[in-house]
Amino acid sequence: MLDYDQEARRYDATRGGEPRAEAAADGVLELVPPGAHTLLDLACGTGLVTRRLTRPALRPIGVDRAAGMLRAAAPRLSGAAFQADVRQLPFATGTFDAVTAVWLLHLLDDAAPVVAEAARVLRPGGVFVTTVDKAAAHLVGSDVCALVEPYRHRPPTDATARITSIAAEHGLRPHGSATFVGHGQGRTPARLASDVRAGRMYARGGEDLASRLEALPDPEAPRPDPTYTLLAFAA
Repeated sequence: MLDYDQEARRYDATRGGEPRAEAAADGVLELVPPGAHTLLDLACGTGLVTRRLTRPALRPIGVDRAAGMLRAAAPRLSGAAFQADVRQLPFATGTFDAVTAVWLLHLLDDAAPVVAEAARVLRPGGVFVTTVDKAAAHLVGSDVCALVEPYRHRPPTDATARITSIAAEHGLRPHGSATFVGHGQGRTPARLASDVRAGRMYARGGEDLASRLEALPDPEAPRPDPTYTLLAFAA
């Protein structure tokens, strides 16, 4: 797992920056009802996406566990960024018209507590919007995909069927979907090799996989950008 306090300093520059944030926010807003006034963004990170989750009457609030991320998010959200564990939110039941989780559930060992909290703090008729199947989005048919596919051994915690099942357990029903392009997120063999060596990706592959990635043609060249999927669930 990354140290997100440390990662905050380079997070935006290495995650597609403004183009990716704009695409993600536009996708989320497609699924947020027009009448929504309050929105809670879980694991808001640096706030680059969160600050775009606005309309004339819609006010976003961000929460994150990493203090480093919140230092970047606070000025972007006019101070509406708070430190909190997304599995135990410091908000009353039925507070928000929308709750969002972009690139969060795939990081967790168990997404159930987060989905449960999202359902709890939603008002009746509110929506929970989340990315799903993040790992699958990166399967773009490139040489990198072919090389790493045998090392994908853990079932994803953000699989559509799994998240839909958890949502149903907490009274949330499917309410639409959207997609957006992850600008600047196309994998490069060299960077992925670095992540493998650091134990952040495909740890089972180790040095052998890292070396094979670096031996691919044009190891510094990004492969095609992924297309991410968003699902909405209504309370």
